[in-house]
Amino acid sequence: MLADRIRSMLGVHWLMLFGAIVASWVLLYAMAIPPDLREASRIFGSEFWVAICTVTPDLAGFGRVMLMWLLMSTAMMLPTALPAFAAYDDIGESGAHTALFPLVAGFLAVWGGFAIIAAGLQMTLFRLDLVSSFGDSRSYWLSAALLMIAGGYQFTPLKDACLSKCRAPLTFFLQHWDVGPWGLGLRLGATCLGCCWALMLLAFVGGVMSLAFMGIATLFMILEKLPDIGRWLSRPLGYALLGGAGWLAVTGL
Repeated sequence: MLADRIRSMLGVHWLMLFGAIVASWVLLYAMAIPPDLREASRIFGSEFWVAICTVTPDLAGFGRVMLMWLLMSTAMMLPTALPAFAAYDDIGESGAHTALFPLVAGFLAVWGGFAIIAAGLQMTLFRLDLVSSFGDSRSYWLSAALLMIAGGYQFTPLKDACLSKCRAPLTFFLQHWDVGPWGLGLRLGATCLGCCWALMLLAFVGGVMSLAFMGIATLFMILEKLPDIGRWLSRPLGYALLGGAGWLAVTGL
């Protein structure tokens, strides 16, 4: 069984999927390089890459900020959906007609919409001087509010409903099989968005361009979607986030 799964994941579509994840993390790393080092790289004739990797709102504009959020969504959310993609691939191996690319494309289309909204929010918060040019909060009240929203959302029926679908992807796909791969991707992306939007917005607390935040948040969102681990993680995470919000509100630290 394990050998069959490994052979399946060595297929072209899986290699492209893993390649997209790796490439997104590499580009995010390049964007996180300090501006002075980025400027120094001009000696190698890389003005194009210097321009692409400039994503602070004061210099980049909406388009490149949106690109950065799209890369974040790709790098962070595709790994959380790998078990679902594998379940979909298993259906194809059982004889049903499946196509992984439109499924992934539909999934990313939803997160592309999130990237547009998040980029607009970042530009607005920057103009209000509530976040720095690097996307981290300048206001402990904003940080406390985002932590409270994310913590409180952990206990909502909508969060539970979305997580239950993400933790049982095979059942989810079979229930909606008639909509086709693209439709399934959109539904999966919407369900994933329902699980993770509040945690993703904590980037304004941890720093939009903080690779440490991205890595830790990705790990938590992966674990939260695993049936045997996630059910023990969601509520403690909610209590921790609410505790962090209370601490900020009281101390301002």
